[in-house]
Amino acid sequence: MQLSIVIPLLNEEDSLPELHQWIVAVMQKHNYSYELIFVDDGSTDNSWKIIQELKAQNPCVKGIKFLKNFGKSQGLNAGFKKAQGEVIITMDADLQDSPEEIPELYNMITQQGFDLVSGWKKKRYDSKIRKNIPSKLFNWAARKTSGIALNDFNCGLKAYKKKVVKSIDVTGEMHRYIPILAKNIGFTKIGEKPVQHQARKHGQTKFGIDRFTNGFLDLITLWFLSKFGKRPMHFFGLIGTLMFLFGFILTSYIGLQKLAIVFYFKQTAKLITLNPLFYIALTSMILGTQLFIAGFIGEMILKNRKKNNLYYLEEEI
Repeated sequence: MQLSIVIPLLNEEDSLPELHQWIVAVMQKHNYSYELIFVDDGSTDNSWKIIQELKAQNPCVKGIKFLKNFGKSQGLNAGFKKAQGEVIITMDADLQDSPEEIPELYNMITQQGFDLVSGWKKKRYDSKIRKNIPSKLFNWAARKTSGIALNDFNCGLKAYKKKVVKSIDVTGEMHRYIPILAKNIGFTKIGEKPVQHQARKHGQTKFGIDRFTNGFLDLITLWFLSKFGKRPMHFFGLIGTLMFLFGFILTSYIGLQKLAIVFYFKQTAKLITLNPLFYIALTSMILGTQLFIAGFIGEMILKNRKKNNLYYLEEEI
């Protein structure tokens, strides 16, 4: 099978028949062998009923239905596990992504050797304040932290080699960062293609300010995991050691100061516990020790995980 087209959706009953017809027309025009996987992420409208009707009309249609809304990442992950095509295409169900882009995306994977190709909506038809400006800020931050020169990380229209989607787990809200997840496990041939963006015909956008803020929090998490996920001691151990040394030096200073008052100046010194610096030093040493232990435990967990998990292999004989 040449193509698997994975489409996560939520309440898109009005768009599905037209989207299906459009995709089928492109597939027939280029004579692709394909499967069309709709992932219903807990829709409350008639989306699943329409998917069942499309399945009855077209044996290439497959469907996955969630009991409740779990999010786009979980939808894509379920679709990736089911996909059998050599190239996997993902797109949104709202008719804003054009299936006419699929042949060129397919060629970029099969002929130009890319592991992953991301769409770039150079001209958008979304609200500038609600979506365009936040997207630009998000993409700028993602480029700076990941080192991947993509203009549109959040574009739903992407193409992947089969081994890429079979080697990653898309959980939480990490669907925005699939290129970063792929890069972190060794897939570095990442390309970008300007794609046509169309105004939404039906329904309402699922984008909100909460997705924008959650996206940035996820980006920070991913940056931390990509930088220190394989060596947690380098982060926790370093900070813990510095904090412990700071507390130890401060404690030594307080102790030497008291000895100097008693033996050199022959005066009565106040109790160390009455000095506010003592509590700062004590807190710093305790926190430093805890951070160091956290890094040590992280290293042990990582070593045990490496023994029990199989990581992606480029080749095995």
